[in-house]
Amino acid sequence: MQWLAKFLYYQVLGWRIVGNTSFSKDTVKKAVIIAVPHTSWHDFYIGVLLRAVVGVKTNFIGKKGLFVFPFGYFFRALGGAPINRKVNENKVDAIAKLFSEKDEFRMTLAPEGTRKKVEKWKTGFYYIAKKAQVPIILFTLDFKNKENKVSEPFYPTDNIEADFNYMHAFFKGIQGKISKYS
Repeated sequence: MQWLAKFLYYQVLGWRIVGNTSFSKDTVKKAVIIAVPHTSWHDFYIGVLLRAVVGVKTNFIGKKGLFVFPFGYFFRALGGAPINRKVNENKVDAIAKLFSEKDEFRMTLAPEGTRKKVEKWKTGFYYIAKKAQVPIILFTLDFKNKENKVSEPFYPTDNIEADFNYMHAFFKGIQGKISKYS
């Protein structure tokens, strides 16, 4: 199926991948992967195609409402897990625990937490990476240039402001599918 993903990604859609084109899959078995900007449902299939092109196994979490019949089977087969965002539990600890329970686990999410324009990213992904002691890999959803740029693994420090400045700089100038939300 990788040949089909490559055909769709490169030939039909005209996208390309630059930077860490393997997502360090041979050396980094656990990571938090963040995709920015998240402005449209189109981001999902670009991400699914990208992981098939690269041959990297990734997982994702999504709001519980996405995992109802019949779509629940599809999203779970793609590596998804539902999360109830309203329950009063420590999600950072619960998700970080998943990393310790698995030999290989790469979780992809959008730090905006929504497809709408936001002024500030949510910080959960950052604290999950710190708690699980895994790197963060950044990748762009640049619809203007039809490009996924992938960073080398980045290990968060104890300086959240400097770390967020570094991550924001990586995504500077990137235009999502819906440019007014980028």
